[in-house]
Amino acid sequence: MTADFLRNAYGGESMAHMRYLIWGDHAARNGFPNIGRLFEAIAHAEQIHATNHFRALRDLTGGASVCAGGEFGLKSVVENLDWAIEGELGEVNQMYPVYLQAAELQGEKEAVRSFRYALEAEKIHAALFEEARGLAANSRDMALGEDKILICPVCGFTHIGAHPEPCPICNVKASLFVGF
Repeated sequence: MTADFLRNAYGGESMAHMRYLIWGDHAARNGFPNIGRLFEAIAHAEQIHATNHFRALRDLTGGASVCAGGEFGLKSVVENLDWAIEGELGEVNQMYPVYLQAAELQGEKEAVRSFRYALEAEKIHAALFEEARGLAANSRDMALGEDKILICPVCGFTHIGAHPEPCPICNVKASLFVGF
């Protein structure tokens, strides 16, 4: 069961990665360059989640079909943010709690870590997208100034501004964070 959950989560995170890159480019081209940066940064975090899930599956080789939900389409920046929020909250409230519980019951330590990292980061992603959505709904971009959007390369924790030390999710050094 945990292996199937890892595969499905990998598929979903992979699609979110690509969807956020597309929506980010769309936001930047439509007058919201900082919301575009947010999408790009969180796309990187989703790639980290997919990579963690993939690594947890390293001993289970071969083909597999996956079931992964995702929003399809390119609408206004606000509508794309609505879809991003819906996806993140679905992971936070439904998908990852179930996946995490199954991995814990099955004693799959690497899967537990991968699911926990993703779950905690997705909570932050939902909040950041909600903030961006409120601004975009009023025809305003995020006011980031010189602040970078920082991504932890281990768990996908996302932060705007000064480096947190260490990462509050996985304890990695802030100096390793990737900036967008």
